[in-house]
Amino acid sequence: MKQSEPVPQLPLAKASAHSWLRKPWLRRSLSYVLTTAASAGTVLLVTEYRSSNYTAANYPYETLQYSGDLPSSQGVLPEGLSEGFAETPVLLSQAAGTERLVGGANFIASAAERVGPAVVRINSARTVVSRGSGRPGILNDPFFRDFFGEMGVPEQAPTERVERGTGSGFILDANGTILTNAHVVEGADVVTVTFKDGRELKGEVVGEDPLTDVAVIKVDASNLPTVAIGNSDQLRPGEWAIAIGNPLGLDNTVTAGIISATGRTSSQIRVPDQRVQFIQTDAAINPGNSGGPLLNEQGEVIGINTAIIGNAQGLGFAIPINQARNIADKLIANGKVDHAYLGIQMQTLTPVLKEQVNASLRAGAKIQADSGVLIVQMAADSPGAAGGLQPGDVIVSMRAQAVTNATQVQQIVEATAVGDAIPMTVARGAQTLELSVKPGVYPTGARRR
Repeated sequence: MKQSEPVPQLPLAKASAHSWLRKPWLRRSLSYVLTTAASAGTVLLVTEYRSSNYTAANYPYETLQYSGDLPSSQGVLPEGLSEGFAETPVLLSQAAGTERLVGGANFIASAAERVGPAVVRINSARTVVSRGSGRPGILNDPFFRDFFGEMGVPEQAPTERVERGTGSGFILDANGTILTNAHVVEGADVVTVTFKDGRELKGEVVGEDPLTDVAVIKVDASNLPTVAIGNSDQLRPGEWAIAIGNPLGLDNTVTAGIISATGRTSSQIRVPDQRVQFIQTDAAINPGNSGGPLLNEQGEVIGINTAIIGNAQGLGFAIPINQARNIADKLIANGKVDHAYLGIQMQTLTPVLKEQVNASLRAGAKIQADSGVLIVQMAADSPGAAGGLQPGDVIVSMRAQAVTNATQVQQIVEATAVGDAIPMTVARGAQTLELSVKPGVYPTGARRR
């Protein structure tokens, strides 16, 4: 209905629920109003009439769906139904995220106010020594050394420079235990923790785990504000996500979005040397957010913001808090985490890969398996080699569980204690082998930095 058209005046005292609600123009108008209200994110309430002599046949749905607009005091109820009839508000659409954002209870602001004091800025500094050939400038060129000779050429002393970085973290307990990313404090000589109230304290790195990018810092303090921990195993795509951190030096910045996906593998986000099933979010994450908390709607920590993909928008990733807490507990107890390790480079077997590999193999060595995980290379003296694995083998199953992609192998190995045997079925050419492979400890220097 256009705004310029007059609104018809209904003779409510004479109309019945059947007669005036059945007019097409009114139904269209009410439908438009209700649809517009719903799209604007408002709470939709209707009044449902209940009576002992009500039957669905007497009051079809298209009439009853607007019955909440019938003022009983105007005498519009059907004759004979005025007695014993009650009006009961029925909530058809529950106010959710959008409604609370524009209403009086902004849950993002509430979460930020509650958690913000427990989010810290972490400044780290490390000294890097550059070792050249010992001679400055062009004197490193063999021609000039031959021309001028070795006499009188001064040796160049090693140079030092200080690299500084800034990240985020959050306080786990009131006695100063802080969780952050390993890459925020990697190789740091000095760590400084700055609180929201402006205090600065020296931080001690309790332990760091490069494979999961989790680190624990300790400061000498008490009665500190802390975060509440959520459950990252119960996350669903589409839920709200709130990030707090210090991007680009802008302390306690709050951004919001949704959980875009869960279970993103390290290879999918282009960090294949990490053992994490990442949370993907479109809440804005920038350099400096690393180590800060990702929150759910209730303001509970569900992840540690850790990575972004360059030249992309809305692609941020966080370490699930359940995994991070497990790693943190081990770092606090032992200062390190021992990860199981086979020492194999692997790739999911696909029809295209099978065809490419078989094109370069002799007949007896060609891959016969149609699915599984192909071992491409083996590290020297690796636990996998000690257990009988060879390049060209296809892992078909582990622990009697069919294996169809490389991520499954990584997950099974990660869930295995160092030294515990993993039964495997392996296809080697036309042969099927049953092996028992014991993982070793992942070597610290094996991770590409």
